[in-house]
Amino acid sequence: MKNFYVTTSLPYVNAAPHVGFAMEAIEADALARFQKQRGRDVRLQTGTDEHGLKIQKTAEENSTTPEKLTDENSKKFQSLKEALDFDFDDFIRTSDQKRHFPAAQKLWRKLVAAGKLEKRKYKAKYCSGCEEFKIDKDLVEGKCANHPDRELDEVEEENYFFRLSDYSEQIQELLESRKVEILPHFRAKEFLNVVKDGLHDVSFSRSSDKLKWGIPVPDDDSQTMYVWCDALTNYISALDFENEGEEYQKWWVNAEKVHVIGKDIVRFHAGIWLGMLLAAEIPLPDKIYIHGFITSEGEKMSKSRGNVADPFEIAKEWGSDALRFYLLSEIPNGQDGDFSQARFEEVYNSHLANGLGNLVSRVITMGIKIENNFRYQAANIGREEKAEKLWERIERVMAEYDFRKSVSFIQNFVDMNNEFISAAKPWEKEGEEQQALVGYLLENLRQIALALKPFLPKTSEKIAAALGVSIDGDFEELKKWGAVSEFKLTKPEILFPKKS
Repeated sequence: MKNFYVTTSLPYVNAAPHVGFAMEAIEADALARFQKQRGRDVRLQTGTDEHGLKIQKTAEENSTTPEKLTDENSKKFQSLKEALDFDFDDFIRTSDQKRHFPAAQKLWRKLVAAGKLEKRKYKAKYCSGCEEFKIDKDLVEGKCANHPDRELDEVEEENYFFRLSDYSEQIQELLESRKVEILPHFRAKEFLNVVKDGLHDVSFSRSSDKLKWGIPVPDDDSQTMYVWCDALTNYISALDFENEGEEYQKWWVNAEKVHVIGKDIVRFHAGIWLGMLLAAEIPLPDKIYIHGFITSEGEKMSKSRGNVADPFEIAKEWGSDALRFYLLSEIPNGQDGDFSQARFEEVYNSHLANGLGNLVSRVITMGIKIENNFRYQAANIGREEKAEKLWERIERVMAEYDFRKSVSFIQNFVDMNNEFISAAKPWEKEGEEQQALVGYLLENLRQIALALKPFLPKTSEKIAAALGVSIDGDFEELKKWGAVSEFKLTKPEILFPKKS
């Protein structure tokens, strides 16, 4: 079974983390946990993109240095580890001169050796919000589609260009054949239309007179690397690409590699990054999973509008698993979705407090009343086919990284158990019949805890602890119906206190 390497994009550190990146982090984390649960050797990596004119200007405006500004903001992204149970294995900063600079400069030299970087004079329209040059067909009424409130700058200078246009046909073939697979597949169709029109050469550096905060271009002190060879290289710089050592061999050469990114940077990853790797003769990623944007109460999130949802505050008030549940279950796979406080509270109370939390409390309370250290033979209970179907469904949709359907299948299983209790009324039964009914429900709780482990890790562990069972170990054995025949029940804490 191949090693599994999953990465997030690198958020830019000119602002604190918002709920949009929180969703990306949670998706990447759930994917990593899902693969790890199935016995794979997994690495999850994230980090921060810290160079560029915006950082340089923001530091100047606030009478500080880019180093101090990026140190402060990078720590906020690192703290998502505790706030969201975002269990990353490595955090790479593009300002890391020990690990990142040498790798980016090595890749630059490979592109030079391949004859794919050349110096040109040019004049173009530049969006400071995207930190990207725009061509006319990218514009809507003369403005950047992503930053319509900003005026485009007319820039005229000399710098290095990467000959991405040389790779249009090769990238098209890679995407059409799914040698590099874009998920969901409708996103691949969108980008293939762009590729078929022909990819354009990309500006790869800036004058060091204008951009001082960045990685120096090797052998040309008049230039500073622009974001492409800088930020995109993070996926291999943290793996000791400089020396192509053991980590690079394990996680890039001999692993399944997945990038989790937002829809606004597809061209950078499925176009520029693939072109860079092809030119440098470096192995390609296997999959690129693309999520949409999150709006707030139906409007685009914006600091100026004051409608940015703070993931730290939400997780602090409601719990990290409540936020994870909402983002994984409510946002359509690969599409835009809305974060509404009213909807969040509705989902929390109906699905978590009244649904999952109530089920756990009811079943374990019944078990304790019958007999603590509850014993039963699951094989005699039957009805295990419903749990087996749950696993079949989860495996099928997670093959396409459909987190929403996965969580909805688990939620449906929870609802089915609550409905079963109402219909079977185990509290009215006696003796072996009652034992069998409650034993069946306890086994279903164990199955739910196991299924929730990648998605709601804290809740999963709390359920397992209340059952007195372990959900760590050989997954194929653990998911078998009746793999555990003894529960040591303890009264669980209230998993999701109902809130009005």
